[in-house]
Amino acid sequence: MRGRELTERGIATFKRAAEANGADKSGLTALTYATMANFALDAAIAVALANTLFFSAASAESKGKVALYLLITIAPFAVIAPLIGPLLDRLQRGRRLALATSFAVRVVIALLLLFGFDSWALYPLALGMMIGSKSFSVLKSAVTPRVLPPEIDLVRTNSRLTVFGLVGGTIGAGAVAALAAAIAKSPGALVLAVAIAVAGVYLSLRIPSWVEVTEGEVPATIGYHGEGRRTEVLHPGEESAVPPRKRRQPLGRAVVTGLWGNSAIRVLTGFLTFYVAFVAKSTEHRPLQQAAMLAVVGAAAGIGNFAGNATGARLELGKPAQVVLGCTAACAMIALVATVTNSLLGAALATLVASAASALAKVSLDASIQDDLPPESIASGFGRSETVLQLSWVIGGAAGVLLPTDYWKGFAVVSAILVLGLAQTLLSFRGHSLLPGLGGNRPQHAEQEVPHAETQSVARHTETPSAARRTDPQTHRGIGDPISE
Repeated sequence: MRGRELTERGIATFKRAAEANGADKSGLTALTYATMANFALDAAIAVALANTLFFSAASAESKGKVALYLLITIAPFAVIAPLIGPLLDRLQRGRRLALATSFAVRVVIALLLLFGFDSWALYPLALGMMIGSKSFSVLKSAVTPRVLPPEIDLVRTNSRLTVFGLVGGTIGAGAVAALAAAIAKSPGALVLAVAIAVAGVYLSLRIPSWVEVTEGEVPATIGYHGEGRRTEVLHPGEESAVPPRKRRQPLGRAVVTGLWGNSAIRVLTGFLTFYVAFVAKSTEHRPLQQAAMLAVVGAAAGIGNFAGNATGARLELGKPAQVVLGCTAACAMIALVATVTNSLLGAALATLVASAASALAKVSLDASIQDDLPPESIASGFGRSETVLQLSWVIGGAAGVLLPTDYWKGFAVVSAILVLGLAQTLLSFRGHSLLPGLGGNRPQHAEQEVPHAETQSVARHTETPSAARRTDPQTHRGIGDPISE
């Protein structure tokens, strides 16, 4: 009876936290539960694959074959990832169905893993699970602005989703999956994964229908065409003859700076996800010692991720681009330290710093997007940014498999990538770029772009630099009165 009482109290406390700040009425609570299911499914699959299924197959085959399998499955994602954002913009209806589909596909993959496909199919199936998870993250980013409670801003909302996912999903489901794996090995964890994926389908469909409303949305774009492009700026209450779907809202300098910095950091976190596991398997240690190596790095990742999100939720992000720049510099430095130390300790420290920096930099990027984009482009901006970050993570994961299992060799290559990423981030912050059109050589807040042919039939206006489009992060309303020409 005492145990039941404590359980009921715990559930009631959890529900109050999930429904706080009007989240139950806005639809955020429903999205929170679906996000927790995604984190939980990732944890269950990680336990199942780590419990001899994945790495026993890796030891039975050459690493070259493993790399080939991974490249075959990563290559299509690398091609498709840049198309996910535009596809989201054209998805007028069916975002909830798309979220549910990301779980339904993983139900099928988990069943295939459970019924014991040959080892040649293991890696494509494992990467399929990863792609399903990343697709959910991209879709979630586009849906979140539609369920924003009036009492909290978008930055806190994203941090809240991540914390709930880590605590209720990764930690909770990870512990249950570990228990199931201890009893029934990998099949036990896979059965749990199937159940979680089915629950994820149901929870995704329970998200309120208003997330489907996309009327008036203007797609965001990473590229910038400069001042020569025909643009128009509308006064409050004015309407344009150009449909919103044909306009484009370029990302401002702070957002692009945040994207470059976060992308560099995601390469490091993706690299660490796979690399340390293959290093552990390549050693002559006993299985228990190999598991201990993975546990040390996994604990560092969990602590860093939680600390970064908790800090970001409480930090006043007045200059988010500077925070991203600092996080990128910290990751580049710790990667160099790991190269020099050439040990598990260096890898664990790199994981701790990278996880914390990744969480804090992502919160800063969210703040930049919210401040830079008008309300009609925020959902598209989040979908674009999340697509770029997930692609960077996949590239880092591929490096973690392909690079040699000597610590200094792997970290030396990743350090070089991070130094280049840091240089591009710094140049973007200062208004320059190594890649024209994809860096900071643009205004802090870019105006909407309208196709040249369309602008002939509409009134055009220009802004003075001091009246550039900005949005208040709390009210999402414009700041500054554009002066018509």
